[in-house]
Amino acid sequence: MSTPDVEMKLLHMDEVEIRRALRDGRIKVSVYGLGHVGSPILAAWLQAGASGVGVDVDEEKILKLSRGDSPVDEPCLTDIFRKALEEGRLKATSDGEGASKETHVKIIAVPTLIDIKGEPNLDALRSAARSIASGLKEGDLVILESSVPPGTTREVLKPILEELSGLRAGRDFGLAYSPERISEGRALRDIVESYPKVVGGIDSRSTEVTATLYSMIAKKGVIKLSNDVAAELEKLAEGIYRDVNIALANEIAALCRKLGVDYDEVRWAANSQPYSHLHRPGTGVGGLCIPVYPRFLLWKAKGVGIDLRLTATARTINENMPAEVSRLVKEGMERLGISNPNIVILGLAFRGDVPDSRLSPTYDLVEHLLSMEVGGIVVHDPMIRKDYELERMGIPLTDDLIKALREADILVIATDHSLYRMKSSELFRMSDRLRLIVDGRHVIEVDSLPPNALYVGIGRPWQGG
Repeated sequence: MSTPDVEMKLLHMDEVEIRRALRDGRIKVSVYGLGHVGSPILAAWLQAGASGVGVDVDEEKILKLSRGDSPVDEPCLTDIFRKALEEGRLKATSDGEGASKETHVKIIAVPTLIDIKGEPNLDALRSAARSIASGLKEGDLVILESSVPPGTTREVLKPILEELSGLRAGRDFGLAYSPERISEGRALRDIVESYPKVVGGIDSRSTEVTATLYSMIAKKGVIKLSNDVAAELEKLAEGIYRDVNIALANEIAALCRKLGVDYDEVRWAANSQPYSHLHRPGTGVGGLCIPVYPRFLLWKAKGVGIDLRLTATARTINENMPAEVSRLVKEGMERLGISNPNIVILGLAFRGDVPDSRLSPTYDLVEHLLSMEVGGIVVHDPMIRKDYELERMGIPLTDDLIKALREADILVIATDHSLYRMKSSELFRMSDRLRLIVDGRHVIEVDSLPPNALYVGIGRPWQGG
């Protein structure tokens, strides 16, 4: 493995030279943010032959990576990090300026959020940009991969880099946006194998250099867009497509329930037509992606005088789903004539079979249920052992399903973990007290119900009684 050449100027090299430099291990990349996006990005570059520096303000993540352990729970990353560490191609640091000085490519993968006013919170991005600018050199390349409102690369990132470094984007250093396109639990595979990499630079040269590098990482190739704004918007459009279609599913599911029809049956038949892609309904949409992207776009659209009514309506529908589930719980209590029940919620994670509760709809569901007269609430999740938000709310979290069910009068399925895919008869055998199942993910097969017990799904009619 060749030693990285700090003086190498990527922006001024031709395609053949860039490819050779990456293959030979002479390119060094720093990744700012070692979360669910940054860690697999770093692994992908290491796997392609680069040397890497992982940068984060979280000392626990730095400690893990410095040992060769992945800072996040993702397949294959630890093996790649340990191998690179043994070969002297990996280090971890909280010194963003130092990492910028010693690397040729700087990738920003820090979290971007929405504040309580509905406005983008880009503080982490600005902080990373200042660190990078302090060590930016002529010929370097900066790539933003965090999901951001359109225009962020040129309106927020570019001015910080130019002002603090004294260099000019497009002339002295390259600047591009290339959105991450990953799903948790398969992130590295998605980067390397599943999808083309989308790239849009602030100028043609930045686009070409970024595309050349990523063409050696992404097996499905690279899609070059006209500029950074198009690439930023493309990423948000992917998520908003899903948000709108999930909202449509939730709306049709509610009608199906009222009409005594099973939404899953309707969906299965409708999707046999190649132009129909009905999604699954559920208790809500979580994670730091789909709930956030519409807010980014709504904020940007408002600034240019555009009213995105469909996007806003879809977001409202999905945000109201925890309240809808709690209404089903209340209706079930009234039908059965029970009061002060013990409620067990199955699932804290925002998506099935991942250990991630960020922006999970379960939190809102708990808040709604607490406003009702209930005896107690317990949340079960097989993949999450500790949660500070539930602790703040005074809600116990357990991974013991059998123990949780023994005390349950009402069972609410909030997450589609594989563990929860079972028959209704199995659940009622686990608990003599259980009277009501509210299935927010349609994971239960209703084979039988005991007397004076009820089942209802988001898009399934009431059964039993």
